[in-house]
Amino acid sequence: MLRPQTVGKFQHHPTLLSPFQCGSAVALFAHSRSLGIPMALLPTAAFSISLDCQLSNVPGSLGQLCTAIGSAGGNIGALDGFDVRGPVLRRNVVVHCRDEAHQQQVVKAVQALSGVTLLGWWDRTFRMHESGKIFTSSSAPVNDREDLSMAYTPGVARICTAIERDKQLSHQYTIRKNTVAIVSNGTAVLGLGDIGPEAAMPVMEGKALLFKEFGGVDGFPICINARTADEVVDFVQRLAPTFGGINLEDIKAPECFEIEERLRATLDIPVFHDDQHGTAVVTLAALWNALKITGKKIGDVKVVIVGIGAAGVAVGKILMDAGVGQIIGCDREGAMYSGRSGMNSAKEWFANHTNPAREMGTISDAMKGADVFIGLSGPDVITAADVRTMGKDPIVFAMANPNPEIRPEQIDGLAAVVATGRSDYPNQINNVLAFPGIFRGAFDAQATSITEKMKLAAAIAIAESVSAAELSPTFIVPSVFDRSVVARVAPAVAAAAIAEGVTRQPTAG
Repeated sequence: MLRPQTVGKFQHHPTLLSPFQCGSAVALFAHSRSLGIPMALLPTAAFSISLDCQLSNVPGSLGQLCTAIGSAGGNIGALDGFDVRGPVLRRNVVVHCRDEAHQQQVVKAVQALSGVTLLGWWDRTFRMHESGKIFTSSSAPVNDREDLSMAYTPGVARICTAIERDKQLSHQYTIRKNTVAIVSNGTAVLGLGDIGPEAAMPVMEGKALLFKEFGGVDGFPICINARTADEVVDFVQRLAPTFGGINLEDIKAPECFEIEERLRATLDIPVFHDDQHGTAVVTLAALWNALKITGKKIGDVKVVIVGIGAAGVAVGKILMDAGVGQIIGCDREGAMYSGRSGMNSAKEWFANHTNPAREMGTISDAMKGADVFIGLSGPDVITAADVRTMGKDPIVFAMANPNPEIRPEQIDGLAAVVATGRSDYPNQINNVLAFPGIFRGAFDAQATSITEKMKLAAAIAIAESVSAAELSPTFIVPSVFDRSVVARVAPAVAAAAIAEGVTRQPTAG
C-alpha cells in the first residue's frame, strides 16, 4: 500500500499524478511514433498492476518472469528488492498495461510459468483510491488543559462572539481563510458524462489533492444529490459561510452557466467554474506561445472551436477578450451562426457574438483556411484531411479527454503545433496549471470574486513560465510539475484583484 505524506492539514498520495513530465512525454511520443504504435495503445500507469511473485532461487528465474511479461505486452515499471527465503525468493513487480483486459492477459502469462508462483496481484489505481486520497488533520496542538481551553471551551467563545460582531473576521479566524469547497453534482464528469455524485467523488478528491499539492489551498470535495440549477444554487448559498471560495466542477451545460452567474451575484467569496475558466486560461496561455512559434498575430487568426459546452463558451469568451480576430463555434450540427435554430441559450449567446460573416456548413467546412483548431468535444471528430485544408502552419489543440478529436501522430508533419489534454503527449493543456495559483492568489489578496482581468493575469503568467529558450513546438505550456508556475500565477492574480478593488479589507481582531 502506498504510504501517504503529510502536508498541512491534509495527507495525500504524491504519486497520483502521471509519472511523465513534459520532457519524458516528448520522448515517449517520439518512441511510439518510431514503433508505429498510437499512444493510446501503449501501456500506462493508469492501468498498472502490482504482482507479488515467488520465484525459484535459481539463475534465470527473474529473466523468465520479465520475458513472459514483455511477451504479453506489459511494460515493467518497477522491481523492488529481493526477499530471499532459502530455495525461493519474493519480488514485487509493477507492470503497466493498456486496459483491464490486458491486465488479465499479463496475470495469466505469469500464472502459466513454471518456477514462478503468483501469490497475489492488485490494480494500483484502485489501491491508491482505497479510503479516499485526502483526510483532515488538526493544525492546533491540544496537549494540556491550557491548549484545550483556548482551542475549545471556554476560550473559543471569545472567537465566536467576535465573529458575531463582525462576520468578516470569519475569514481570519476560521478555515475560510484558506479553504475552498469543490462542489459537483456529477452530471458532466471528465469524459464520462452524467455518472452521479457518488461516482464523481474520486475526481473531486483528486481536485482537493491538487489544490493542496500545488497551491497550498485546502480543498474539500462536496458531491451533492441536486439536479436542477435551483437546487445547486440553494445548497451552495447555504454552505457558503463555511468556505472562503467555491470551485464548481463537472456540472453539465447549460445549467452550469446559470449556477455560476447566480452564485457570483449573491456570494461575497470567489466562485469559479474550473471546467470553464481553468480550461480557458490555460488554452489562452498555450495559444499565445503557439502563435510565437508560427509568427502570427492574435488579431489576425481565425479560430474554430468544436464543442460549445461549458469549456467551449469560456474559451471563446477569453479569446474574444484577448483580441482574437475571428472565431467560429461548431457543434454536431456544424457551424453556429446568429439565427440558427435548435440552440440552447448559451449557444445562442456564442453564435450572436462570433462568426460575423455567418459562415455555415459542417465542421470540415469551417476549418478551411482556419489558423487554429480548438477541440473540446469528443474523439475522432476531425481528420488529417481537415487539417490539410487549414491555413499555413496550423495550430491544433485536440483537448477531448481521454481520447482527443484527432491523435497527434495522425497529423505529424501537418500541424505546426499540436496540444492535447493528455499527459502522455507533449503540450498537455491541463487545468492544474491554473486553478491552484488562481485560488492561491485570490486568498492571498482576500478577493471577493475572480474577475476576467484576474484570469487574464493568470494566462499571461502561465505563458511566461515558458522561456524563449525553452519554447518549441513540443513545449508551449509548462509542465504540470513545474512548481514555479503557481509562484508566478498567484502574485499576478493577487495584484490584479487589488488593482480592481475586489478585495476584502482585513479587519483587526
